[in-house]
Order: sequence, then structure tokens, then C-alpha cells
Amino acid sequence: MFFVDTIEVPGLGNRTYLAGGAHTAVAVDPPRDIDHVIAAAARRGVRISHVVETHLHNDYVTGGLELARLTGAAYLVPADARVSYPRVPVHDGDRHDIDAAAGLVLRALATPGHTPHHTAYALEQGGSAVAVFTGGSLLIGAVGRPDLVEPRLTRDLARAQHASAHRLAAELPDETAVLPTHGFGSFCASDQARRAGGDGTTIGKEKTHNAALVRDVDTFVAELLAGLDDVPAYYTHMGPANADGPAPVDLTPPAMADAGEIAARLAAGEWVVDLRHRVAFAAGHVAGSFNFEAGGQLGMYLAWLIPWGKPVTLLAESAEQLTSAQRQLAQVGIERPVAAATGDPAHWVSEGTALASYPRATFADLAQHSRDGVVVLDVRRDSERAGGFIAGSVHIPVHTLRERLDEVPAGQIWVHCAGGMRAAIAASLLDAQGRDVVAVDDSFDSAAAAGLTVHTTA
Repeated sequence: MFFVDTIEVPGLGNRTYLAGGAHTAVAVDPPRDIDHVIAAAARRGVRISHVVETHLHNDYVTGGLELARLTGAAYLVPADARVSYPRVPVHDGDRHDIDAAAGLVLRALATPGHTPHHTAYALEQGGSAVAVFTGGSLLIGAVGRPDLVEPRLTRDLARAQHASAHRLAAELPDETAVLPTHGFGSFCASDQARRAGGDGTTIGKEKTHNAALVRDVDTFVAELLAGLDDVPAYYTHMGPANADGPAPVDLTPPAMADAGEIAARLAAGEWVVDLRHRVAFAAGHVAGSFNFEAGGQLGMYLAWLIPWGKPVTLLAESAEQLTSAQRQLAQVGIERPVAAATGDPAHWVSEGTALASYPRATFADLAQHSRDGVVVLDVRRDSERAGGFIAGSVHIPVHTLRERLDEVPAGQIWVHCAGGMRAAIAASLLDAQGRDVVAVDDSFDSAAAAGLTVHTTA
């Protein structure tokens, strides 16, 4: 008997796996906060004997080195990955016993494409692969993006992704479970993979619908490259951090700040981030603070927008919300908030200082409002806008807005995204600049039905 437990890392759109038998197990691509992996092993009553990386990750800080240190596990890293710490270098075809009693063996399969050194691991029992941990190689319906290493390598890596997918399809049984790390919202995945998402697939299923397996290499590469979107800016820092060997994560609570300290940090140009829901933030917030909701993809978007290394103070509605946010931020290398505050936002400002606010609206409200002096600002990604946009709207993707604020025309700004969360981030950035802003908190799907003219592009 064997087991495979999936450990979700939802804020990053990733998954980690713990697999083994009755006594020992392997952890695959662990996140920075390794306590979830340790807890999963404890529930199973197994010892983690191996920790493996499919590749040096570009979208998060790994917990692999620390997990191996704490558990005494062998730390398996692809041999061609350039790292500065001791590890067991993995070559194509290497085999490692995971649980002798269960007959479980891990076999390395070189699958370059997402990175040049990418390696998948087939979990074999009785000589047959029962699962394959594919990291950023073969995903659900697609593959990981090949443009995160070096622009000059992108086309070659895209072709390698196609070859690697075909290798897995040729060498593994159809019933082999395919277990990728990326593809559930991660920007490490191609756009097709983020849309596919889903749960549970096999080599046989992927043969019928995975883009890499149903298209010839030239068609596949052309479509893959055409669908690539912007790379989150913080990815630049993740590869080097993982190559150097991340320090153990520090999740101890930050020091609590009073209204005076919050004001001083804002005055010093530091970032004060309000983690509350966008509805609460719009109704009342510290002037100059930014709204990044604690749920969803907090770590991804904050790390993408904040100047790297800028001190950050977190404002939260509860200690639980603060703790969750701190965990998400540590996963992407925002190591420690310099300060925090929780509770009633009225206590975050000095006595006699009013909270700032701005209105929220729907697309129906926009359709009924006079457009005189109104700027409609679309902060979605390029690929989203290509599917349709409001006539006359200005397009500045949210991840570029901080550096392009001077491009937003004068007037009252009605800012929208696809659903409301990114619009709230953008609205808070504009509000902090003293702009007259209205946050459109609505699904873009309702824009046309509201009577707005929506143009589509071919």
C-alpha cells in the first residue's frame, strides 16, 4: 500500500506532495512554511526520508533545505541546478528507495523545459509507475512556462517542454497519476494551465487533451509563446534565494504599532498595507495605506507591486488574519513585517484624524453615470483585455500602475478589473495619490449586459 497526500498552497496556486508507505515518505517541492508538511507526515505516522525538488523555483521560496535539515532527510536536487549548499545531486535515471516495505522507489526523469535542469520523479511500486511528480513540466492540459530563466533560451525550452511531455507519455503507463506543482493559479504555469486547473489527471487523460501531446511541436511552440503573459517582478529574486539556500522562516508575531508609528512610517515612505476586505477598506482606511486583501493571492500581488525590500506594516482585522498574511508573505520572500496593528481602524489614526474613504460601484452604475470628466481605467492583464474591453477605457495593468500613475488622465477614475480585487488594489494606489477614485466591484462579464459598449479584438 502507498499514499499520496496533496498539500495545497492556494495563495501561490501551487501544490506540494507527501507520498510514501507505512513507515517513510518523500516530500515533493515543499513551500517555505514547512509546518504543514511536517503535520501531514505526523498524521500519517511516517518519517520523511527524502525531500525532493523538481527544479529551482521561480515563484516562491522553497522550504526544502530547512525541511531536510529538521527531519534528517536526504535532499534531492537536480544535479545541473547551481546551488551553494550540500544536497544529493540527481541525474536522469537515478533511483531512490522511499519505503522498502511498500516497495516504493522514486525514479528521476529529466524533463527540461520549464527550466533547463527540470526533473520529474516517477513513484514506482513493483517496477510500475503509480504516480509522477511533474513539477512545472507536464501540467493539467498544458505545461509550465518556459520563459522564466533567460529570454534567449525561451524558444529552445518551449521545444524541450514538448519533448519532455512526450517522453513522459511514452515511458509511463496510461494509468499513472500526474501530479504537478504548478497550474492552479500560479504564474509559473502557462495561461492555458491556469485556466485548466482541475483535480486529478493521468498520463492517459493528458494524451487526449494536453496541448503538448496533441499538437505538433511547431504549432505547440507558437501557441505557447503567443500565450505568455507578464512575469511577476518578484520572480527575479526567487531563483537566487533558492540557489543560495533560504534561511529558516520566521513567523513570530511582529511588533504592534500605534497610530503615531503608523503615521510616521507612512511619512517615511514605507508601505502600510491594509489586509481587510475591499468593502471595509473603501468604507474607511488610513489615508495613504494600500489595500491587498488577506485572502486570495495576497503574497503574489503584494510581492509583485511593492518595491523589493521596502519595509511593510500590516493592518489586519484580527490576529488570525495577520498570522495568515505573514505566512503568505514569507512564502514569497517578504521576510518580516516591521510592524502591525489589528482591530478597529479608528484606532489606527490619531485622535481627531478622520479615516479616508472612496465609493464603490457596479458596471450598471457606470452605465448610468455621465461620462463627462470620467476616466474608465482597466487594470486587467493584456490577455484579459484582448477578450473584450469597455469602449474608451484606459488600460494600465495593475502590476504596472505604481510606475505609471502619471499616465492616468485627469478626472474621476472608475477603475475595474475582472472581479473587484485588483481594482481595489489600484483604487487604493490612486487614492493614496489624492486622486478622485471609484472602485468598480463587479464581474466584467456584466459590463455588456449593463449597457456598456464592449469592444472585442480578433
